[in-house]
Amino acid sequence: MNRLFWLLAVLMLLVGSPLLAQEAVKEKAPEAPAKEEEPKFIRTPDVVYVPTPYDVVAKMLEVAGVKKGDVVYDLGCGDGRIVVMAAKKYGVKAVGYDINPERIKEARANVKENKVGHLVRIEQKDIFTLDLSGASVITLYLLPRLNVKLIPQLEKLKPGSRIVSHDFDMEGVIPDKVIQYTSKEDQTHHTIYLWTTPLKKEKKAKAAEE
Repeated sequence: MNRLFWLLAVLMLLVGSPLLAQEAVKEKAPEAPAKEEEPKFIRTPDVVYVPTPYDVVAKMLEVAGVKKGDVVYDLGCGDGRIVVMAAKKYGVKAVGYDINPERIKEARANVKENKVGHLVRIEQKDIFTLDLSGASVITLYLLPRLNVKLIPQLEKLKPGSRIVSHDFDMEGVIPDKVIQYTSKEDQTHHTIYLWTTPLKKEKKAKAAEE
């Protein structure tokens, strides 16, 4: 009887050992490291960044008639050259908006380098979601279809606000001025468009809206 008892005990020990070992392994197994989150982008940029020559930037601000008390918004600010020049040359407040995180880093570095952080702010935002009513001057270097897409937001600007676009028109809206300018930096002809609010719609555009 005792012999049978011991045989059963040994058999149970042999059967149970692998299970116990598996449980021990489960308990001691280190947790898998959490995966690093990939960078999150608000949205893919609509245009490839091409910097505006500095003398063209100066001409754009001149055409806009920037003066003390103005607030300049640059939509698609790139490296921040427009808002930095507006702050340094005219002493105005300016905000640069871009969707690309690399451009945001560059722009903020340029703001710091030029010591205009007390006047200039750089924000990573989708320009088509912005409330633009705080600006008196808007600067653009976007494709024509993107200028058109901005019209509903631009129409909410205060009367007398100025919108300046480098090289690209805004279909359906009559510009107040169209200036041809040859840059000494790239020896290229550039076009600068100026609109003043309230925007003056072309007759065809008005008829389409109605």
